[in-house]
Amino acid sequence: MRLFFKIFFTLAITFSLFSQTSTQQPNTSVKSFSKAKRFLNKTVYNGSIARKTFYCGCRYDEKLNVDLESCGYVSPKNQKRSKRVEWEHVVPASAFGKNLSEWKYGHPECVDKKGKPFKGRNCASKTNKLFQLMQSDMYNLVPAIGEVNGDRSDLDHGIISGEKRDYGRCDFEISGKTAEPAENIRGDIARIYMYMNSAYPGFGIINEKNKKMFEAWNISDPVDTSECLRSSEIEKIQGNYNLILRKYCIELLKNKKK
Repeated sequence: MRLFFKIFFTLAITFSLFSQTSTQQPNTSVKSFSKAKRFLNKTVYNGSIARKTFYCGCRYDEKLNVDLESCGYVSPKNQKRSKRVEWEHVVPASAFGKNLSEWKYGHPECVDKKGKPFKGRNCASKTNKLFQLMQSDMYNLVPAIGEVNGDRSDLDHGIISGEKRDYGRCDFEISGKTAEPAENIRGDIARIYMYMNSAYPGFGIINEKNKKMFEAWNISDPVDTSECLRSSEIEKIQGNYNLILRKYCIELLKNKKK
């Protein structure tokens, strides 16, 4: 109950601060992906939010070592990478970076030590200020088993027929160009996409192909208390509140208070 009041109090203050505008504010303070990862590990997922991987629900410690037995995870190929947590972009970096000129063509500053020019994500990270802020936005970053993060890469989320389990008891499947998450996190994924689409318009993060699916996921897997607490903790660091979650969290916590 004390936790509910803590979240409710934070959200009430935030509600008054954002009542002047209905426009989602983007990340404007955390410019380093490395710093974002440190903030998440040391401050956001520091005990009040359980240290569990997003896709598989495996416990992990402050040093990002994964307890695979805690979730029945079985590594299909990369055992070394499966033992550590990596910070996954739910909306892949390529979704908002691949059409940037630095990603596609490079930049005069993107030259390695041997004088060879480079492009892609590394160049965008080095030279494009908006991309730096977008890839460091903590609302879009979740802890994932490294192997799962690598296998998912920048595949779209979606539904796959059948329940082939390549990762033991972990309810996560990949087939072709689609990655299917467990039902209990589909709403979280949908709302992260909604936030990123609203905070960074013009990138087509939500489109005609995925809009209806995310709307359905948002309804079938409603916001829960841990999602609200995570949002509240990120807002303290990043400075912009997730307006997609605000209305759901205030309703949820009002009901908990009754």
